[in-house]
Amino acid sequence: MPEPLTMIGVGAGLMALVSHLARRYFELAKEVVDIILGFVLLVLCLPILAVSALLIKLSSRGPVLFQQIRAGRDGRPFVMYKLRTMYVDAESATGAVWATRGDLRVVPACRWMRRSHADELPQLINVIRGDMSLIGPRPERAEIMQELEKAYPEVRRRLAVRPGITGLAQIRNGYDTSVEAFRGKLLADLEYIERRNWSMELRILAATVTKLNDRTAH
Repeated sequence: MPEPLTMIGVGAGLMALVSHLARRYFELAKEVVDIILGFVLLVLCLPILAVSALLIKLSSRGPVLFQQIRAGRDGRPFVMYKLRTMYVDAESATGAVWATRGDLRVVPACRWMRRSHADELPQLINVIRGDMSLIGPRPERAEIMQELEKAYPEVRRRLAVRPGITGLAQIRNGYDTSVEAFRGKLLADLEYIERRNWSMELRILAATVTKLNDRTAH
């Protein structure tokens, strides 16, 4: 009969293996769900994107899509797409800055896109391409990441998973406004990474619907 310590060691090893396989299966299944659901949502949202594009072209000069380099999984940079809701060269004089309430950089006719988060819809292309997930930590700009790391060295743990369009931090905390305000968002992101499962994914998706008229958006 095996020694008790041997049985405990074998049991612990099996539990670790099961946990690893479960997490690996979750990752693979999540990627498949992201691609399929991302494509379906993109097709369904084409009318909203068309109306938004027309308003952007009529209300300000510049391209409809705004492209920006963000930090993806493991810190790999990728080009993130958004509907352009700010004036062209809005940060040319200031560089990367946090959004503020009543932000003067935002085109008035496009404010509803930020409140409804319709400006995020082009990121479904990033989801289909594998740059992003439907759910995960928001991807940050390199300049902002450098600022955040000075205050929160653990912020790079957010890069362990693909960034998302929505997530636990987004539904709890909304938009970032400062380095200090980011702490609550960081804690929520790390909680998501540690505990994520299908139940949590569904709860986040359901809660995201309530954010389609987000009065905290700038």
